[in-house]
Amino acid sequence: MMRHFTAKLLTIILISAVLFSLSCSASSNPPNHVPSPPTNSPNLPPDLPRAAIIDQLCVLQPNQALLDQLTQELEDYGFEVDIYQGDEITVDFYRSLAELGYKLIIFRAHSGLLSGEGEVVNKTSLFTNEPYSETKHIKEQLSDQLAMARIDKNHPYVFSIRDKFVTQSIKGKFNNTAIIMMGCSCLFIDDLAQAFIAKGASVYLAWGATVGLGYVDEATIYLMKQLCQEKTTVKKAVRNTMTTIGPDPQFGARLKYFPPQSADKTLDELIASQNSAS
Repeated sequence: MMRHFTAKLLTIILISAVLFSLSCSASSNPPNHVPSPPTNSPNLPPDLPRAAIIDQLCVLQPNQALLDQLTQELEDYGFEVDIYQGDEITVDFYRSLAELGYKLIIFRAHSGLLSGEGEVVNKTSLFTNEPYSETKHIKEQLSDQLAMARIDKNHPYVFSIRDKFVTQSIKGKFNNTAIIMMGCSCLFIDDLAQAFIAKGASVYLAWGATVGLGYVDEATIYLMKQLCQEKTTVKKAVRNTMTTIGPDPQFGARLKYFPPQSADKTLDELIASQNSAS
């Protein structure tokens, strides 16, 4: 079976506006280490809802100003915020994510549609920063939960997760967690969105095509202001973001949401009661 992986290499169709050369300080954790939630604000009340920012892209283009702005928006809303970066973003980290108890998760991560043997495969893939190996996570590789992925031929392969990993390997259930995807094509098809909702998320917001990083950073800040400050419904937050910021100027990507029944709910309503989206 392992010859299958060497004979049929899967790559990611991820057309970026630019290639990134900046780097951030990567964690010294070993690849299989699952980090404990950081204690960013030890004096905050223990019953505050918690949010996470997963910055897989920091190894290519850090944006501390973005993290500061997002953190401020979330804290002003009432969240305690944890940030994960660099080598912390592994397969096992994603596996443990639901058990960490977050009510909102922002993924600043590479993503895209897999391609193999010259053909596009209709599967959405979300990058880790864990170097790819044929001899690791064998069960998940053989069951189509993981794939090898890279930005382009100038970058090394890493593991990426797919919809089956979310439904079959993430431990526990999300508790009405709001999911914000900043990567490319995370709602070109709804396979990954359906998987997160089936796993207990209440809403999944993402772009329907390739996005440039500068654009999506700006648009996500505006989106979070709509949800957290203005307390608009999902439908209105998406519409206002597309009206004010607009689609991606280079690739035309538009912000979308899933499932449809989340349209008329605010963030308060989405994260409040268990299984409200089921």
